[in-house]
Amino acid sequence: MRVLGREVIEFATSKHSDCKDVLEAWLDDTENRNWQSPQDVKKLYRAASILHGNFIIFNIKGKHYRLAIKVAYQTGIVMIKWFGTHAEYDKIDWNRLTKGEKND
Repeated sequence: MRVLGREVIEFATSKHSDCKDVLEAWLDDTENRNWQSPQDVKKLYRAASILHGNFIIFNIKGKHYRLAIKVAYQTGIVMIKWFGTHAEYDKIDWNRLTKGEKND
């Protein structure tokens, strides 16, 4: 897969150095995949949450952090959309955001 939005990971690791190795491993693994469907992702990452609009949420470093991506399966592109702590993640209404609505 081609990964876009690396600056999200770079910023995250500058702020949360304890997850740097895990995020780099996730990046390496993702770049070597050819996901054709959400089921392909779930085969590798069983704890991943598949949301509306091809959004996927990954647990990073146990359940300490969350990584949100959007996948364009036909073009093989992964867009990193968001990274943060579990507490930050819980404040976002992901179901609304993935449907194009604003998070109030």
